[in-house]
Amino acid sequence: MLMLVVFIYTIYVLISVYVSVMQIGFINSAKNSTAVLLPQREFVDAAKYSIARQRLSIVQSFVDYMLFLFWLGFGLRVLESVVLIQNEAMLNIVAVLIFVLVGVVLHIPFSYYEKFVLDEQAGFNKSTKAQWVKDTIISFAMTMLIGGVIIWGVYLIISSFTLWWLWSFAFLFVVLVAVMMLFPTFRALFFDKMKPLEDAELAKSIADLMDRTGFVSSGVFVSDASKRDSRLNAYFGGLGKSKRVVLYDTLMQKLSKEEILAVLAHELGHFAHGDIYKNIAMSGAVLFGAFALFGNLPQSLYMELGISSSAWAIMILFMLFMTPLGFFMTPLMGFVSRHNEYEADKMSCKLGGVGGEVELANALIKLVKENKSFPLSHPIYIFFHYTHPPVLERLKALGVDLKNI
Repeated sequence: MLMLVVFIYTIYVLISVYVSVMQIGFINSAKNSTAVLLPQREFVDAAKYSIARQRLSIVQSFVDYMLFLFWLGFGLRVLESVVLIQNEAMLNIVAVLIFVLVGVVLHIPFSYYEKFVLDEQAGFNKSTKAQWVKDTIISFAMTMLIGGVIIWGVYLIISSFTLWWLWSFAFLFVVLVAVMMLFPTFRALFFDKMKPLEDAELAKSIADLMDRTGFVSSGVFVSDASKRDSRLNAYFGGLGKSKRVVLYDTLMQKLSKEEILAVLAHELGHFAHGDIYKNIAMSGAVLFGAFALFGNLPQSLYMELGISSSAWAIMILFMLFMTPLGFFMTPLMGFVSRHNEYEADKMSCKLGGVGGEVELANALIKLVKENKSFPLSHPIYIFFHYTHPPVLERLKALGVDLKNI
């Protein structure tokens, strides 16, 4: 059984690396062709940035693979032998948190390199090292605190129920929904500062859009995201009465009011079609399948690993295997997501009335230019990684003549 597990994870890593290698080769070739959407120099720079990120991803994949082999080879046995705490609940919490801590620490250099080398060279990074350290410490502290509570909850369920995997799924699904509801508030408290939108005319136009789709929001806010990054973004966060519209200040600076409304109308299209709840349902289905699988692992696997089938071991194995499981589920979820994006584009055009297609197209083109996104990708990379259709396909669907841009 252990060899099968290692084989499956190895296949996942090989496919993941292969997809990245194909993407690198494709972009290397495409960057020498006629530029699309971007000026020639920026087109080449965007290609170089995308290639650099893929190379970093490959290195991360191999580090994760080595870490996976470490844990299965002897790490879990060492963990069981060194965590000697009388209180069983505390033992399980500490063991799992040590596992999480090792992964977090190993990925800090990658985060630093991405932020202060790749993003710095591309002109995205606006954060200071002090700000980055502060953000990292806060993220780490919240991971340990919230993670500890979740681990404790799962431990209690495993210790109390025969069908623990079913109840654990229900518990974590509730946690997932709660996180989605609280995310905007959490981000405002610890990361980006948000203030109500001051542009009364734009606020009224946004309110009119929301009224037309039945979207009830707790407010429209502007985030000071520019202190960390220059890229543009906007999102609808939360669920129920906690929903809020968040605009990055970078978006406010670079897009016209009409283009901002087109972007928000697209997001409202997701709401009108119930895409948020569909995504929650799909995530829940994957989570359910994962718990059903890991709730019925044979005892022989634990024997081969040389550890007991205790709650902490079950949780760690679950976290180790969720990455490949999620990777292999991504193409299906990506296919559904890309379809939803096209439908949301149609809703944006409908809400925008005459000329809605033009404003959305202009917004998409500006997003590509300002975010320096390389507009071309290998089909296999799109298959595995794209949650949005390629921007050229979206523009084509909007009726844009690609020869004139």
